[in-house]
Amino acid sequence: MGATISLRVQKHRASLRASGLRLVQIWVPDRRRQGFEEECRRQSISLRKDPQEKKILEELANIADAEGWA
Repeated sequence: MGATISLRVQKHRASLRASGLRLVQIWVPDRRRQGFEEECRRQSISLRKDPQEKKILEELANIADAEGWA
């Protein structure tokens, strides 16, 4: 069974490559990890009154294209 799945994945990836795509893998924080939520909260609170953060958020809001969003 494992070889069949492996072969299907291999064919699928070959098809994607043939259509001009390439595989990119990235590492992201594991939100299931113990302490993740607390660290997010800590970082958010630390930026709450940061004037530079406020300026950046305002700039992003000004350039954001939200047309058509519900």
